[in-house]
Amino acid sequence: MSFPKKLLIIARVPHYRYRGEVYAYTPYAREIDIWADLFEEVSVAGTLLDEAPPGDCSSFARDNVRVLPVSEAGGNGFRAKLSQLVALPRIVWELATYLRKADAVHVRCPCDLGLLGVIMGPMFSRYLIAKYAGQWSPFPGEPLAWRLQRAILRSIWWKGPVTVYSGSSEEPSKVIPFFTSMLTDEQIAGAKIAAAKPRDPKCFRLLFVGRLSAARNVDVLLQAFSTLKLPGRKLECVVVGEGPERAALEKLATSLGIREQTKFLGGLRFEEVLSCYGSANVLVLAAESEGWGKAITEAMAFGCVCIGSDRGIMPKILEEGRGMVVPPRNLEALQNALQHIADHPLEAAKMSKRAAQWAQRFSLDGLRTALRELMVKSWEIEDRGGVIGSVEEGVQGALYNPRSPAASVRR
Repeated sequence: MSFPKKLLIIARVPHYRYRGEVYAYTPYAREIDIWADLFEEVSVAGTLLDEAPPGDCSSFARDNVRVLPVSEAGGNGFRAKLSQLVALPRIVWELATYLRKADAVHVRCPCDLGLLGVIMGPMFSRYLIAKYAGQWSPFPGEPLAWRLQRAILRSIWWKGPVTVYSGSSEEPSKVIPFFTSMLTDEQIAGAKIAAAKPRDPKCFRLLFVGRLSAARNVDVLLQAFSTLKLPGRKLECVVVGEGPERAALEKLATSLGIREQTKFLGGLRFEEVLSCYGSANVLVLAAESEGWGKAITEAMAFGCVCIGSDRGIMPKILEEGRGMVVPPRNLEALQNALQHIADHPLEAAKMSKRAAQWAQRFSLDGLRTALRELMVKSWEIEDRGGVIGSVEEGVQGALYNPRSPAASVRR
């Protein structure tokens, strides 16, 4: 059997149809472009909005990608739950219509469509692959629906590989620790140059990149920043991203007396985000839960010293002196970590170098090749070159082995 031609991706992600193009959150859009390199046709079943996209979105770069709208219903409260129940038959019918026309199915979890996708996908195709983009291990406050999706993916019902950002030897063999990336080989080259340049010794710049939601704990970051003591050095905090907490965070910065030192830049184009990495000393992303943490690995590639949460795969990514981890919402721990990095520049420089060398191995080009290798092996099909050519070419990234501090290429 040769490589399938038509892929259906099931993902509850906002897509924006605007001026003849379709946009989505940039990290997601670039990853979908990779899937479009692997298949002749890629259809995405998800949310489609006819409005201008936010600033942190990009249009799909491949012309073989189309978005198929799926009805949406959700929210909290009795009325919202009743609305979900009423809309469920229509959503199931829409997904079934799209699934009938697909050769292969890729489900992105966890989300409401992800739950339906892992239930319905095996009914329509033998060529299945899932991505669990959240934290694979359980965590406090986790929605029950997320646990259910993991249970189905582990079960015999789901017969395809499941890529996750962390794992253990106790998982089924189909649950495969994997990596992700947004950086092209060209951007990796730029990251190497940026990482080699010393930061401004007169300024200490703290950076956050991500959605401004309560789970990201940016309020704790602002509180920790307000306590930093660095005589003779300018202090600056740069917050990149949009979200429901932005107004409250700006108000908090004012009440803490750091509003003039704090820049809220909103959603930026990816190229602008890369510039922020290149000028920052430290990036903090100490969220309640975390998958791969693209912002952290991107910042590492550019030589930032990173502080993540002690959840999920973050301790593995930042181990062996590549960064630091703290418990989510532990203000004292974050204060101490930031002050330690600021007070020990030589140690921070070594941490930066180790982080950059590790993260610069993960590229979009390597992701494309690793995904194709995984599907060819798991689906037991012939690989005759397909859209991207031999899987032996251009490997930059690799499957991530949680039992090793480094990545390993499996051939």
